[in-house]
Amino acid sequence: MLAMQRVGHAFLGRAVLAKVDLTVAPSEVVALVGPSGSGKSTLVHIAAGLVEPVEGRVTRGWRRQAMVFQEPRLLPWATARDNIAYPLRIAGHTRRAARTAAEDAAARVALDPADLGKYPVELSGGMRQRAAIARALVARPDFIHFDEPFTALDVALRRRMQDLVIAAAATGEFAALFVTHDLAEAARIAHRILVLDAGGRGILGSRTVPGTPGARSDAEIFARVQGWLADPLFRRIHDIDERRLA
Repeated sequence: MLAMQRVGHAFLGRAVLAKVDLTVAPSEVVALVGPSGSGKSTLVHIAAGLVEPVEGRVTRGWRRQAMVFQEPRLLPWATARDNIAYPLRIAGHTRRAARTAAEDAAARVALDPADLGKYPVELSGGMRQRAAIARALVARPDFIHFDEPFTALDVALRRRMQDLVIAAAATGEFAALFVTHDLAEAARIAHRILVLDAGGRGILGSRTVPGTPGARSDAEIFARVQGWLADPLFRRIHDIDERRLA
């Protein structure tokens, strides 16, 4: 679904990614972890075609893609229903067809029908994020980019959102890149984890997560994360390089 070969990027002459080789298979969820400033979001934006790399090649095998950002990024003047339907409206679908599809997508993320007529300011943070996920699902993409979508949510709500992604991905409808700082989140959601280097030198290494997302117990996930904390590959993923964030 996605192949990157020797991809590199720089901002104002400062390298943030170099010689990145990455593949994502159909129906596979690949998590990207690494220190702040290691280029995770930049890499996802390159994959999505929002940013052109300075060097390297990107091959995209999907028919339709979608993205879920850290912030919901809903249109403030549109209702939740119309926000979810927006991708279909700009694709030329009739208003009736788009509204029906939006309501179906909202049901998939357990967004209450009574809330679909509300504006973003009237919704809780969790409801807004559900609407953003529904908006990503409504066009039935076969690839979704998740750029730290649950960082601002509390622990209980974050877990519920993770479960929504796991359930949707389990149908085999899409492959995904999922950026996160949380190893436990990566262990719950992903089939494979890639670790980015803090110095902009690309991908340090990868680890396949045993088992199937959604079928791993909390005890398995906890044990796996504890083991990774002793793994040199994961040792510095919580470092922050303020120079690279400036």
